[in-house]
Amino acid sequence: MTKSDPVRTSFLPFSRPTIGDKEIEEVCDSLRSGWLTSGPKVANFEKMFSDWSGGQEPVAVNSATAGLHIAVATLDLKQGDEVITTPITWPSTVNNIVICGGIPVFADVQRETLQIDPSEVEKRISPKTRAIIPVHFAGAPCDLKPLKELCEKYGITLIEDAAHALGTKYRGELIGSNSEVAVFSFHPIKNITTGEGGMVLCSDKERAARMRRLRFHGVSRDAWKRYSRGGVPQYEVEEPGFKYNMLDIQAAIGIHQFERLQVFNSRRKQLAENYRILLEGIPEIVPLADVPYPHEHAWHLFVVRLETEALTIDRDQFLAELQAENIGTGLHFPAIHLQKFYCKTYGYRIGDFPEAEWNSERIFSLPLYPLLKEQDQDDVVRALKRLVKRFKR
Repeated sequence: MTKSDPVRTSFLPFSRPTIGDKEIEEVCDSLRSGWLTSGPKVANFEKMFSDWSGGQEPVAVNSATAGLHIAVATLDLKQGDEVITTPITWPSTVNNIVICGGIPVFADVQRETLQIDPSEVEKRISPKTRAIIPVHFAGAPCDLKPLKELCEKYGITLIEDAAHALGTKYRGELIGSNSEVAVFSFHPIKNITTGEGGMVLCSDKERAARMRRLRFHGVSRDAWKRYSRGGVPQYEVEEPGFKYNMLDIQAAIGIHQFERLQVFNSRRKQLAENYRILLEGIPEIVPLADVPYPHEHAWHLFVVRLETEALTIDRDQFLAELQAENIGTGLHFPAIHLQKFYCKTYGYRIGDFPEAEWNSERIFSLPLYPLLKEQDQDDVVRALKRLVKRFKR
């Protein structure tokens, strides 16, 4: 094999969903029924989540971004109000704080796990702090106990960005089962998918009722309640809202995906453990460490760090070389406080959050999904070894 020959003849995608015949038939059933928008299948999907979480209030939405938006909207932020979050996250976590009128305040992460550091959070709490939004990064839980203690001490709200954490456990409890608010994602790369979609789990019935209004124009009755048999077409606008309702077509996929969550997560765990074994002989590629408290990892992502000091190329060049080897990768995430808008608007600069910045230049995600085969992993690691050898100082 010469330098120009990639390790694979076909491209290995970073992720792909596992869609079975039951999902396809359920979608077809919705199409045949004539009821495509929010209806009985969304209601069933929500009930499944409520039962799974031990009775939490479920609010199905068309994306986790929408779920975060309506969750933050219930804070009724005023000018100058602050919300603390992590600089290692997808933009929607932070964007929704700004959209709802708040000021994002970042707390640095722990270097080895990329989970938000509770001690850094406390340093940034002020009289203007209204909420904390931690991210359960990559499928591992952040340390909720000290964060909940801070919220209780200072009278602030905890909104968990659980987009990566469906099936994750913290100290024996499912994420979302004992949460003030937790938001899950069903994007196609997530542990289950609805095409696009999300679910909010909430412990407070009044907050959940308000989020249900906000997801559908702020009206008191959705389409299923107004137009199904026995429904009344009349409605009342209680406050301005959005168009964030989940469709029955989406829920049709989710119902059967959710039934297989444990199977999917078990396969992800098996693949993650195999990656760790395969990577043991490559000191230039370092997986994230396990969090030090009792937990069950959902393995949404398998994130590694590139020891760039040992190589003649940087992380972005390394990923381009992997692409040339027909290996797809992900980047989760560039430090968001260094994105143009946040630098320009809030004055964030290099050096503000050193742990996030150090990782941001080194991390990337390897392919991980239930349909991945061990032979595919062998190809991934073979490509990593080849590039490390080629570009080693």
